[in-house]
Amino acid sequence: MESPQAVNDALASTGYLGDDALATVVFLAEQMQRPVLLEGEPGTGKTALAEAMAQVYDVPLIRLQCYEGIDASQALYDWDFPRQILHLRTLEAASRTGELDPTEAEKSLFDERFLLARPVLRALRESPAVLLIDEVDRADDEFEAFLLEVLSTWSVSIPELGTVAAASPPFVVLTSNRTRELHDALKRRCLYHWIDHPGLDREVAIVRSREPEVGETLARQVVGMVQQLRSEQLLKPPGVAETLDWARALMRLGVEELDLESAARTLGAVVKYREDADRVKHALDRMMASR
Repeated sequence: MESPQAVNDALASTGYLGDDALATVVFLAEQMQRPVLLEGEPGTGKTALAEAMAQVYDVPLIRLQCYEGIDASQALYDWDFPRQILHLRTLEAASRTGELDPTEAEKSLFDERFLLARPVLRALRESPAVLLIDEVDRADDEFEAFLLEVLSTWSVSIPELGTVAAASPPFVVLTSNRTRELHDALKRRCLYHWIDHPGLDREVAIVRSREPEVGETLARQVVGMVQQLRSEQLLKPPGVAETLDWARALMRLGVEELDLESAARTLGAVVKYREDADRVKHALDRMMASR
């Protein structure tokens, strides 16, 4: 794309409404072939950006969900052990003497057909693609070092098959909820952007874009309530994802204007902890009274 504005327009066509700063980061990442590192509270649209970019480029979205204890094999590749055993038994059965050349047998076991490509290897081989490395802050230091090497060279080495290099680098989005600080080396490799909760007007526009059947009045009331709830010191403040869920829930119930009863009945779309639910019930009483 030729400009940040073009990026903004393309994202908007998918229903993702960003801002100029985010569009500029995405534009530069594309031009400089650098990964994008997005940090921010859960539910602010980090993962959704990767999904939107895959739609914009019309390429596969390949997702690597990080978790505690993940290692390179879960990200790169593994060997299909059951099929290798069956192949070995087939070779033995086909051998008249019952003996196999160990070298030839070993070579055939590590053939391409037995390779199970994991997300990072798939992205390198199938590029152009969008590679989403989600919640990288859940992984450990060793996995960060592995990612840094791959993102620096856009290639991986498979001892049995050789080096696999991307013909063109995939568009990479790393997300972090900042449960821990990432290492400076990985951050330096990426273009960084903090995604904050949107302002009222932009969040209303997001709801109306994603759920056009939700009326302007209801959308503005829901967003106004959610934005006030974010200041209530909740264990998990609602993100844009929860705003959309709440608007959808109210729409399914035929609610056209938010009231205390309908808000209380659909509270499960907004808060996910019992302690938060208790706080929100008291907060809703105050907010509805002030309205």
